[in-house]
Parts: sequence; structure tokens; C-alpha cells
Amino acid sequence: MSSEIFHFRKQAVQDTWTHRTVLLNEAVEALHIKPGEHYIDATFGRGGHARLILSKLAAGGSLTAFDKDLDAVAEAGTITDPRFSIRHEGFSRLAALVPRSAAGLLMDLGISSPQVDNPARGFSFRSDGPLDMRMDTTRGQSVAQWLEDASIDSMTEVIRDYGEERFASQIAKAIDLRRSLHGPLRGTAELAQVVASAVKTREPGKDPATRTFQAFRIFINAELQELQEALAASLDVLQPQGRLVVISFHSLEDRIVKQFIAEHSREVFDRRAPFAAPRAMRLNALGRVKPSDAEVAANPRSRSAIMRIAERTGALT
Repeated sequence: MSSEIFHFRKQAVQDTWTHRTVLLNEAVEALHIKPGEHYIDATFGRGGHARLILSKLAAGGSLTAFDKDLDAVAEAGTITDPRFSIRHEGFSRLAALVPRSAAGLLMDLGISSPQVDNPARGFSFRSDGPLDMRMDTTRGQSVAQWLEDASIDSMTEVIRDYGEERFASQIAKAIDLRRSLHGPLRGTAELAQVVASAVKTREPGKDPATRTFQAFRIFINAELQELQEALAASLDVLQPQGRLVVISFHSLEDRIVKQFIAEHSREVFDRRAPFAAPRAMRLNALGRVKPSDAEVAANPRSRSAIMRIAERTGALT
């Protein structure tokens, strides 16, 4: 299928590409802002959290943001506040920042509504578009490119592990059959149709392609690996008593965040050296927050969000 088949009434569609920041006030309150300190918004998105953080900073405060998405970087360019800077990088690059330089670090792991709603990005099965799904369209393979040569076993593993899809094998075989009969898949509608043909049952109200699209997006952007790297880097970049605030939107992300905070919220003893001092706690877990009923009613996409909060201890180990 040639690329010219994808026609978008761009201006008409763009009018609907609005984004509602999830847990906006709750996340910024959890950072416990100290006006003169430095903060990090590790996932700028459309800047809702960033703008609210900036409004609470004094002249000596500052905010550094990260985002791989060029549209997000362009949106960040509309902020003229000299206390603000944006880096066109994934948040795994937190490790490059000065150690113990931040009083707070926010990670909003959700994909933004403009990314989902813009068919040209290929994230959604609701509108036909190129099968891309890259957060950073200047680097790496698109989903369509990967699917050209991916083996049935590789596709099955990705769909099963990142989509938690029980029909992973059937979907992978259906994609392979589609390729052999009609050539590579190029569009989101094509992929959604292939998945629907292989998924015989689904929860009421959920599209059969939901889990597969999630799986391919997570895989092609190495999202879970980047999250693990960013969490590890947070221990170095945060000051003592610095706050770590992470908003996740599906169980794979939340499990990683939950386990990371739990692991570093206890002393660790080396069984090989029973008389040695334990490794000190590095974090204090401060709990979790979910969107209110009112927020979910106003923004249904927030319903799966979970925000976890932790504080860096005084032990810099």
C-alpha cells in the first residue's frame, strides 16, 4: 500500500488534538516544590505539568524537561521563560545530568492525546494512518518496518509480553499469513483488521487490537527499558529529600515503578558478609494516588492512571 493512500484533513483533525494533563495538581503538589530549587519534567508531553511547576518557582528556580517527540519539543519552544530548558532526548538520559542537582523529578509515562488522535503518528486503530508508532520519528524503525521481517516467534513474544495478550500466537500467525498473501502491512487499519480476525473474544467495550497496538508501541520505543534506566538514574540525580513522582497507565509500567520503590525503600543485607553494615535505604515510599471520580468523568483516559511517590533519603549510596 503506497503512502499517498493516507489522506488527512489536517486542520479539521488538529482542532480535536487537545490534551488534558492527568493528575495535574496532585503531581505538582507531590513534588513539594521549593521555589528556588531545580526540578525535572522527564516527559514534557504538552507541558501541562511543566507550566504549573514553573508558576511555583522563584527567580532562582529552574526546570529541565525531556521529550523524544518533535511535536512536544516544538510545543516546549513556545515557553519563553529563561528558567526553562528542553532536551530532545529520552528520559533515560537523566544519567547525564549533574548528580544530586534536582529537588524533584516527575515522570508522566502516558502517551499524549495529540499523539493518539493524530492518525499520521500511527498509534491508534481508530483512524487509518501509517503504521509508525515511534515517539521520535527521526530515529529507529517504524512498526511497519519491523513487521516486514519479524518472525512469528518474535511477534508472539512481543504481543504476549508487552500486550499481555492471550491470543498472541494466533495474532502473530495471522500477521504472517497476511504478509505472505498480500505483502507487508503499512497501515493501522490493516493491522487492526488482521488482529480482529485472530481474536475471537474480547472484554466488552474493548477493541480487539488494543493490546497488540500497546505491545508494538512499547516494543518499538523500548519504553520499559527506558523506564528502568531512568528510575536507576533518579537515585543519582535527586538531592536528599528530593521527590520522585511517577504516573503510569498500565500494569507493566506500574509494576516496574512499584518494585523499584519497594527495593530501595528497605535496608539490604549482604548474606555473604553477615557482619557488614547493610546498604542504607535510598527511598522512602510515600504512597500512591489515583484520579478522582470527577477527573475520570471529565477525562476517561485518566481512569487507568496510578501515581507513586517516593522521597530520596539522606543516604547518598
